[in-house]
Amino acid sequence: MKNEFLDLIKTRRSCRKYLTEQIKNEELAAVLEAGTYAPTGKNTQDPWIVAVQNPVLRERIVKLNAEIMGTTSDPYYGAPTIVLVVASADNTNAERDASCVLENMMLAAHAVGLGSCWINRVDKMFATDEGEVLRKELGLPEGIVGVGSISLGYPAAPMRQAYPRKEGYYRIIK
Repeated sequence: MKNEFLDLIKTRRSCRKYLTEQIKNEELAAVLEAGTYAPTGKNTQDPWIVAVQNPVLRERIVKLNAEIMGTTSDPYYGAPTIVLVVASADNTNAERDASCVLENMMLAAHAVGLGSCWINRVDKMFATDEGEVLRKELGLPEGIVGVGSISLGYPAAPMRQAYPRKEGYYRIIK
C-alpha cells in the first residue's frame, strides 16, 4: 500500500550531525504543536515540552547530559535546538504519554525537513541538583520526571536508508 504518511514513518532516521544554523520559528512551532497532539492517558495532556535554543542554556544541558553519560562529547550532536519532555512523576502514564509526544515531534521534524534524534538520560538529569536548578529556570513545576529529549536541526548529511526489518517482527493472529 502506498501512503505518504507511512512513507514518512519508513524514511525517518536518527540524525547525528547537524548544521549550526538555527531552525526557523515556523518549523519549530510545527514540531512542538505536533507533540501536543500526541495521545495521553485520559487526555491529561500532562507532559511539558520545552524547546531550548538559548546557547548558554543549551551548553549547560549538553554538559549535564554528557556528565551523566560519562563523556565530554555533545550527546545532542551539535543540534542548535534541544527539546526536553517531562511529565508529572505521579502520573502513571508519564513515560508512555511523553514517549508519544517525542515520537510525534520526530515525525513532524522529518515532515518539515529537519533532523532529530531521541536523546536519553533526561530522567537522570532532572534528578540531580543541577537538574533542580534547571527545572526552576525552565518554569517547570515541582514533582516532574524527565522522560526524554530530542536534538533538532538541519541535517548536515543525507540520512541513510533503513536497515531491513527483522523476520517475524509482527504477527497476525486471526
